[in-house]
Amino acid sequence: MISEEKLRILTESAKYDVSCSSSGSNRKNSGGIGNGKPAGCCHTFTPDGRCVSLLKILMSNDCVFNCRYCMSRSEADVPRVTATPEEICELTVDFYKRNYIEGLFLSSAVCVSPDYAMERLLLTVKKLRTEYGFHGYVHVKGIPHADEAIVRETAAYADRMSYNVELPSERSLKLLAPQKTKESLLAPMRNLAKQSRIFREEKRKGRFLPAGQTTQMIVGASPEADGQILRLTQSLYRNTGLKRVYYSSYVPVVHDSVLPDVPAGALREHRLYQADWLLRFYGFSVEEIVPEGENLATEYDPKCAWALRNLHLFPIEVNRAPLEMLLRVPGIGARSAYRITEARRYTALTFEHLKKMRVVLKRARHFLTANGKFYGSENERAVKGLLASGEAQTNAVQLSLFSNPETAFSALTGEL
Repeated sequence: MISEEKLRILTESAKYDVSCSSSGSNRKNSGGIGNGKPAGCCHTFTPDGRCVSLLKILMSNDCVFNCRYCMSRSEADVPRVTATPEEICELTVDFYKRNYIEGLFLSSAVCVSPDYAMERLLLTVKKLRTEYGFHGYVHVKGIPHADEAIVRETAAYADRMSYNVELPSERSLKLLAPQKTKESLLAPMRNLAKQSRIFREEKRKGRFLPAGQTTQMIVGASPEADGQILRLTQSLYRNTGLKRVYYSSYVPVVHDSVLPDVPAGALREHRLYQADWLLRFYGFSVEEIVPEGENLATEYDPKCAWALRNLHLFPIEVNRAPLEMLLRVPGIGARSAYRITEARRYTALTFEHLKKMRVVLKRARHFLTANGKFYGSENERAVKGLLASGEAQTNAVQLSLFSNPETAFSALTGEL
């Protein structure tokens, strides 16, 4: 078994990677142990309120790359350890049998060379599937510059893979991660997306990355504005079919002259996630949300900011407005918008009806009428003040594994 000290070092080094998420995999159990299909394999809350756990670990923290923000960079004075594929497999199965975890998030520093590190990851996940009979969720972190054939074979055994973009521009990569290039990160994403499309067209479901790809960007380590970060996000969703982009607020775990001395803070990260939600589920384009060289507003969420810039479009009548406009009203989430379109077929909706549908009327009332009645303020300055004060009462917080389940789930499911 892996030693306690080695386990401590490798799990501590892995904790800064946030690009792990609910699985949603349709990989079938063919007689072994574990199941990757139930949504949710990480330290998070699933849509049905369950909190599930994932073993997050590096195979090695002995890196030949020198990314300035990374605690495992080659110049860092830290203990170096490397686990064997057998140690990772034994640990995963043992933890699963003890009901500690439901899956594995496996990453690695670039040990010896990109191809060598990727081969070790492949050997581990292949052993886990074929020799140990583990069919639970497995997320593998790809290694930049590794051979395409090794990456493709790894994807055949994994449920999800991710290449972390980390920094949103080539200039920042050259400064802070000189061994990485934009193409070394984007090319494997495109190749995996292409291979996934081929498998889908041939109707071979559940075999090649059934849970897709994700990526991560560090926010605040480099000078790019939110507008530039979100334009890259939109491009990734459109061109590589990513399931999710994660944003990690910069934390100064190492000291370097080219890095900020203070953390970026949770609020900026929170606003980026809200904007990301608008891109994926509300029909917004990044051009509508924020100019390229600017950051998102801090005093209210991105949907409120858009509505305040476009007050000439409001108020709308809830009984007649098309779905795409309902989705743009602050306080009306996707679920409530669909409920409204269904309910108004049978009766004229009032504010009482909207309240029962859980529409957040303290925000929505300024932007709509219900059956001809308006209960908001017509004064633009007053509306801005009310929306800003409402945001101040619900401060953004960074959730952790030890957050109160009810509070955390409420925060995660709150409608924009």
